[in-house]
Amino acid sequence: MPQTRFVTKKALALGLRPIVVVNKVDKPGARPDYVVNAAFDLFDKLGATDEQLDFPVVYASGINGWSSTEEGAPGEQWGTDMSALFNTILNHVPSIQGDANAPLQMQVSALDYSTFVGRIGVARISQGTVKAGQEVMIMAGPEGKAYKGRINQIQRFQGIDRVQVTEAGPSEIVLVNGIENLGIGETITDPLDPQPMPMLKIDEPTLTMNFCVNNSPLAGREGKFVTSRQIWDRLQKELRSNVALRVKETDEDGIFEVSGRGELHLTILLEEMRREGYELAVSKPRVVFRDIDGEKNEPIELVTADVEETHQGGVMQALGERKGELVNMESDGRGRVRLEYRIPARGLIGFTNEFLNLTRGSGLIANIFDSYEPHKGDIGGRKNGVLISMDDGEIFTYALGKLDDRGRMFVKANDPVYEGMIIGIHSRDNDLVVNATRTKQLTNFRVSGKEDAIKVTPPIDLSLEYAVEFIEEDELVEITPKSVRVRKRFLKEGDRKRNR
Repeated sequence: MPQTRFVTKKALALGLRPIVVVNKVDKPGARPDYVVNAAFDLFDKLGATDEQLDFPVVYASGINGWSSTEEGAPGEQWGTDMSALFNTILNHVPSIQGDANAPLQMQVSALDYSTFVGRIGVARISQGTVKAGQEVMIMAGPEGKAYKGRINQIQRFQGIDRVQVTEAGPSEIVLVNGIENLGIGETITDPLDPQPMPMLKIDEPTLTMNFCVNNSPLAGREGKFVTSRQIWDRLQKELRSNVALRVKETDEDGIFEVSGRGELHLTILLEEMRREGYELAVSKPRVVFRDIDGEKNEPIELVTADVEETHQGGVMQALGERKGELVNMESDGRGRVRLEYRIPARGLIGFTNEFLNLTRGSGLIANIFDSYEPHKGDIGGRKNGVLISMDDGEIFTYALGKLDDRGRMFVKANDPVYEGMIIGIHSRDNDLVVNATRTKQLTNFRVSGKEDAIKVTPPIDLSLEYAVEFIEEDELVEITPKSVRVRKRFLKEGDRKRNR
């Protein structure tokens, strides 16, 4: 999983030594040796040292409540209780370090925000003791800015709850408030004997999108917060705790450029805003390029795809068309293949839906940022055109029946539409303007026999993730608390032709 790979890479870079626990070894078909070797290969790829690769292994069955450091016979119980795991942790995890009487030193590793107490810093105390009401010095590294502050309250974790305390000592993870401008990586230290720690390195954004005010004919009907000032305030609020997010204004009124660590990062923010009652429109995600040594570089993602052997060819062809490079291919001997690719991040935009179609819904895919490399060249976009409504009104079943052979629809009967709104996917590669509000003409003529029933294919469920991946540069996703629609950036056909 990408999140496991990401966290493991960060932990190994900090010099932490892992303990590998192989669970469910009592299950039929368990492969503990394979799992240990796979963990070794993963650590090696992530840059582990020789000391980190010499990790202890514990075999366990969590549901049956036993663990063992020695491998036993298949189907048998290898241990009596969980003491083997407990003792391994005691023997290999370092004990509490740091002098409680030394000058205070704690580094902020995460941020939170409360409307009652303001910004909250989450930090681990390296040495010294922190007390409520204590005067401290906040330093951004040995050579960064420094300013004084006062700690208001101290909390620590008890399970999943936060418990307020008056003081805390070395190795404790605490939450402190009272310092309004506290940032990630800053050191909270003793003002009389300051001992700053090196700043933490925050991964930079790789994707950017434009958030703008919804100006469609249906704007303001479903949302509670619709103005540019309300959207801007919400984004500024998000910056207080979302350290990987970047927001800046553009030259155009009501349009903000929002950058994040990937498509998932940005769509989570959009879904949160939507549920809070915000209404806005967003553009197609774009990768963040970098100029390194005078050469244009782009982010490269490491993709892992688990597919059936019958779908392997189609998936490999699709990834190849998107400039993907095959790194590893491994069969499990049970009809499935694991493919590892290195591919430009822009090549993955819109690929998830195509991947699900290629694998008939049976494939698994995950990706994680790998590095920046020179630009790989042009990558083709969407293969199909779209069906565009030519008029405002309401969808009728009669119109859907006439358009059924033109492609798949995003809308159903009685849905509101407007000129320039995308109502479906065209079966060909060009855009087509259609009459989606067409009704059957009523006459006084009668015909013998029974009229044919109108057959309509069920529409595609237009989710937020699907819509963001689907659109092209000249299109927008209209997001409201109740609906997700896709539209052209220029609603009038004449305006679209002039701006091609």
